[in-house]
Amino acid sequence: MIPKSKSWKDPALLLSSIGISSIGDFIYLVAINIIVYQLTGSAAAVAGLWIIAPLTNIVTKLWTGSFIDYRSKRKVMVVTYIMRAVFISFIPFAPNMIVIYGILVILSVAKSFFNPSSMTYVAILVEKEKRKRFNAIRSFTDSGAFIIGPAIGGALILLTSVETTLLLNAGFFVLSGILLLFLPEKEKIDKEKIPALTFSQVVRDFTEVRTFMSKNKYVAFIYLGFIMVMVFSFAMDTQEVVFTQQVIGLSELEYSLLISITGIGSVTGAVLLSFFSNKFSLRYMIVIGLTMTTAGYIIYAFSWSFASIVAGFVILGFFNVFLNAGIMTFYQNNVPVEIMGRVTSIYQLIQSVIQVLFILGIGFLADMISLRITIVALALVMLLSSFIFSYLVIKPNRKSFYQEDTAEKKELSM
Repeated sequence: MIPKSKSWKDPALLLSSIGISSIGDFIYLVAINIIVYQLTGSAAAVAGLWIIAPLTNIVTKLWTGSFIDYRSKRKVMVVTYIMRAVFISFIPFAPNMIVIYGILVILSVAKSFFNPSSMTYVAILVEKEKRKRFNAIRSFTDSGAFIIGPAIGGALILLTSVETTLLLNAGFFVLSGILLLFLPEKEKIDKEKIPALTFSQVVRDFTEVRTFMSKNKYVAFIYLGFIMVMVFSFAMDTQEVVFTQQVIGLSELEYSLLISITGIGSVTGAVLLSFFSNKFSLRYMIVIGLTMTTAGYIIYAFSWSFASIVAGFVILGFFNVFLNAGIMTFYQNNVPVEIMGRVTSIYQLIQSVIQVLFILGIGFLADMISLRITIVALALVMLLSSFIFSYLVIKPNRKSFYQEDTAEKKELSM
């Protein structure tokens, strides 16, 4: 799966670290849902887990980029892994839900530092011509974790207990952090020149990001457009359990089988893309990925049976890896690493605000009108948005933004 040449040694190590932590994320997700439900018996308390990360991002994302861009991304990643390991191991000893929610907020803060750091470190460590394949293989590791993580989590809970599973889960993040220590430090950080994290510094950094976005309107608009389109899928995902069981009428066993089949679709797409990524242009990875993912959601919205909803989920699972790998490569190729942490943080702040509004809005609409109409409306708006977005991507005069190595770009400019 991962190329064996020496030039892929460090990227392979980074992929291993990210892959192990992704498995840990899914084990944690299974365990924390169970432990919260066991303590409260409340579906609302479990649903509250959805909103912790977006709310935390709203508070932290204004300044995390200012912290990350002036420091070693590798070290930030290592620290966040260790923090997650420590605080996950605290959960079994938490005396009540208030303490558990406090720990979950700290874990969300750690992840809000990790995501911009990892995005930037990939751009630093992986050469431009290798990024598309790297991101394709990363999609495979994420998809594999989607299947393996819950399976491992379920097996550990059956064999031991939820508390023991969480303690073992912490080991996944410790191992991920250790693997990062074997990667090179690519940045030359002058500690004397690191600015203090003050309000005025955050304002200056925010202004710098705004200047970059105004000078690179196309790059800013494409990534923001991607976030906006995918928020519709996020909104539909939050109602997935209710929709499939109450509207479609699936049993819990059928729903579990559906999630497994979706994961298999994602892994299949990721394997194909990993082997043949060089055969797909970056633009068409994004366009085909988005269009077909949206088609999967359309089938899902209009589904009437287990077979029809499986068809929709397999399609969206298969093509979502094309979209994610494509847009991530586009972003890493067009945003300078010097400000990537700040730019990523601001985008994720915008994304989190929209997600919170959508979660509240969809819950309100589902009570006012039928959930079926709500999901269908979201899917149709997503379809229209995907057509507009795809047109902007495939416009011939924007081709230079999707070149995958320096040589190609030079040829275009001659």
